[in-house]
Amino acid sequence: METKFQDNIKKDILSLVVPVHNEEETIDIFYSTIESLSSKVNAEIHYHFIDDGSTDRTLSILRKLSEDDKNVHYISFSRNFGKEAGLYAGLQQADGDYVAVMDVDLQDPPELLPEMLKEVQDGEYDAVGTRRANRKGEAKLRSWFSEQFYTWMNKISQTQLVDGARDYRVMTRQMVEAILSLSENQRFSKGIFTWVGFKTKYIPFENRERVAGQTSWSFWALMKYAIEGIVSFSTVPLTVITILGLASFIMSLLSAAFIVIRALIDNNSVAGWPSMVTIMLFIGGIQLLSLGVIGRYMAAVFLETKKRPIYIKKEES
Repeated sequence: METKFQDNIKKDILSLVVPVHNEEETIDIFYSTIESLSSKVNAEIHYHFIDDGSTDRTLSILRKLSEDDKNVHYISFSRNFGKEAGLYAGLQQADGDYVAVMDVDLQDPPELLPEMLKEVQDGEYDAVGTRRANRKGEAKLRSWFSEQFYTWMNKISQTQLVDGARDYRVMTRQMVEAILSLSENQRFSKGIFTWVGFKTKYIPFENRERVAGQTSWSFWALMKYAIEGIVSFSTVPLTVITILGLASFIMSLLSAAFIVIRALIDNNSVAGWPSMVTIMLFIGGIQLLSLGVIGRYMAAVFLETKKRPIYIKKEES
């Protein structure tokens, strides 16, 4: 009788959001791995794959998985809108009591999922995320730039990012709703996860290689993503160019005063073309840099005012 009563208790639902782009080699491996852990997860797992305009067999694999398992759902975009759009779409589709975000390449350790969910279910934390304890196996130059980004981002922004933090995390429904309330077009999820607040714990893990396939994150794509983060969560660059402009103006006044005083005393004007060219290049460089920074912020405002959708669905299940 007691066993029957326990069987009738409704299990929590864990919605697993998985953005994918040209991941035909990894989807089946990922699904099998999570299914092998499902008995350890104290919830019913619902999969929400987001196909970000893949050009390989990703969509056909998702269709088959959805036909074979009623708990597998997917959205396919009309084109590639980027991982940020995929995350947003997945969080919108996820309807579970708890929501997890995870990469399909298994660089995010699946074996941590039961522990992460349990800590959130216990109520002490609103979210349990993960961070890389090291960058073993990553190119040194890429690792250095990543470390510098986190260091400087935390200095120029009120939103503090955890070095090595991954998108891989389990969140309460309340936190997910708070994230979805930020419907900005230019999205930087790592910053948004932190900005909304809520009590979060991070679990460190050793860096891992992809289980299969190739990453779509090139060095320049990561640089662009870093710039998006800075523009989204800091106005310090605007302050810096204001200070540079003020300093340049003061230097020009001092230089003009020096020239006038020297002319009055010596009555002799010495040609100084090298120094003149240097000064012109210096001031011109500051002006171009300033225009570039201001232009980047204006571009972000311009894109937001268009009110274009973050993504367009072509197919879903």
